[in-house]
Amino acid sequence: MDLKSLLQGENYNLIDVREEMELDVDGSIPEARNIPLAEIEDRKQEIVNLAGPKIFFCKSGQRSQKAVDYFTSQGLTEVYNGGGYEDVKAALEN
Repeated sequence: MDLKSLLQGENYNLIDVREEMELDVDGSIPEARNIPLAEIEDRKQEIVNLAGPKIFFCKSGQRSQKAVDYFTSQGLTEVYNGGGYEDVKAALEN
């Protein structure tokens, strides 16, 4: 499923896996939850408990793909790589 289609749904969850300092420098998306990639395993249950699709994103899409791969390996469905921050920001604006 493509990013635009996912964002047209009602119950999606945006999860920004960048480090907090990156948000300070590059900006953030207000409705996104910041869970740095290094914290993904420790905060697994928090993410699993979210209802609806989970859309991970980072600066370029590489770390978010790692998050998707991790949750897929854990049996979680409805996990998607939204790509980079700028991709998600643009998709939300259109």
